[in-house]
Amino acid sequence: MSSDGLRGWVWGRYSQVALVVALSTAVIDQAHKWWMILGYKIIEKGRVVVTPFLDLVFVKNTGISYSMFDMEGPRGQYALAAFALVASIGLWVAVAKVATNALMAVSLALILGGAIGNGIDRVTLGGVADFFLLHAFGYSWYVFNIADVAIVAGVVGLLYESWQSSRNDAAKPL
Repeated sequence: MSSDGLRGWVWGRYSQVALVVALSTAVIDQAHKWWMILGYKIIEKGRVVVTPFLDLVFVKNTGISYSMFDMEGPRGQYALAAFALVASIGLWVAVAKVATNALMAVSLALILGGAIGNGIDRVTLGGVADFFLLHAFGYSWYVFNIADVAIVAGVVGLLYESWQSSRNDAAKPL
């Protein structure tokens, strides 16, 4: 494969902006997590009420979303971190080869940055550190972190971009 062919797999039109977004997302996520653990000392404080619907807590999630596929122990966390690495590579290739506009590239980069942030947790903490607990009327949602917010924002961006693209395609004359 020529260097131009390889370049198309790893670097594309929107790669620079995606790199900045992905790295910024991962750095902000990691800085917040380490500040919560070492600076704010959330583990020692336990549950901290912020508003009537938001508490700060520390939960180490050893599974994936909603603690599915719970994998305690280093072997399970390394397997999930390896999966995050493979997914991250796939997301990066999608940025380079598939992203047709800035919204798609930024959305993929948010997911990538979130996956990197949570993957780092698995290796350094033995699970993903989550802190934000939303609750109302006796119902609590899952505990989440900044990386999770970035992933959800990226998925919403991709859904919007897909809907907008399909709408534009439907409006084209035959």
